[in-house]
Amino acid sequence: MIKPQRHWLITPFFSWYISRIVKRHFRSVNFNPIDLQSGKAVLLIANHYSWWDGFVLYHLNKIHFKKQFRIMVLEETMREVRFFKYLGAFSIHKSSKQVTGSLVYAAELLTDPDNLVVIFPQGKLYSNFVNDVVFEKGAAKIAELATTHFQYLFSAAFTENFQHKKPAVNVGLKVLQNTEIAVAGLPGAYREHYRLAREKQTRITA
Repeated sequence: MIKPQRHWLITPFFSWYISRIVKRHFRSVNFNPIDLQSGKAVLLIANHYSWWDGFVLYHLNKIHFKKQFRIMVLEETMREVRFFKYLGAFSIHKSSKQVTGSLVYAAELLTDPDNLVVIFPQGKLYSNFVNDVVFEKGAAKIAELATTHFQYLFSAAFTENFQHKKPAVNVGLKVLQNTEIAVAGLPGAYREHYRLAREKQTRITA
């Protein structure tokens, strides 16, 4: 497993660069402000529909959540884009026996209240407007292994161009305490959040 590393030069440079390219590529990044409980780590569960997903969440964390960013990324992707590890990425290899180690590591990260851990439960890219978000087993396993108190943060992001050359990205957010929902109910709770955010997005007009 490839773990995150901080580099005195590379990390701050790419932090600046990601915010720069997000601002250049998108007309705006819109989200509903939420209040995270202080003293608790965050397990951020998000839909995965584009190359930009992790970068948008990194930027959002930088300007709003202000946590230590950690994100689960496929190992083959991390080997292709080596600087990801300097931005908080850690790897998972779904076809390897090491998959359990990655899930345990993600759960351990949630023992540190300064951390925000991002996972994409779909496990691969899907259309931005799918009717349903299918969970693989990893998200529930991480929540099950994380025995300390943490909070869930649901993110459902959608992009639209309308008459503009550059798209806007709209991110619907919802916070739940892990005591408010059983692990078995996690997929259903996220799907309901995604459904409501998707409906809200389709009501937006230019």
